[in-house]
Amino acid sequence: QVQVVESGGGAVQAGGSLRLSCAASGLTFRDYHMGWFRQAPGKEREFLAVISRTGGTTDYADSMKGRSSVSRDNAKNTVFLQLSGLKPEDTALYYCAAQIGPFRPPSRDPKRYNYWGQGTQVTVSS
Repeated sequence: QVQVVESGGGAVQAGGSLRLSCAASGLTFRDYHMGWFRQAPGKEREFLAVISRTGGTTDYADSMKGRSSVSRDNAKNTVFLQLSGLKPEDTALYYCAAQIGPFRPPSRDPKRYNYWGQGTQVTVSS
């Protein structure tokens, strides 16, 4: 059974930082690109960042460039999203997702992802 579990969310003040983690099990982690998304109340799910299965390629949404960094540790089946310069508009439920990788490029499209976590809440106060 595949499990994807996010952690590291919380409440921070504007300008603060958080490091989100996502642990995956029940799959061959190195075969999957790993993406981060978020969804705020009343809004659609938004792509944030993705890292290729080898870690050699990353892609960021414009809203997160310069304020985030995605990394992974394939030995520990874990992917990370470092967030900095947080703003109140970054408040959302943050999701990690796994996209099967071989012969497919990392995607920004949530429909291409095979497994999702339950999310971790990030709340930024002004």
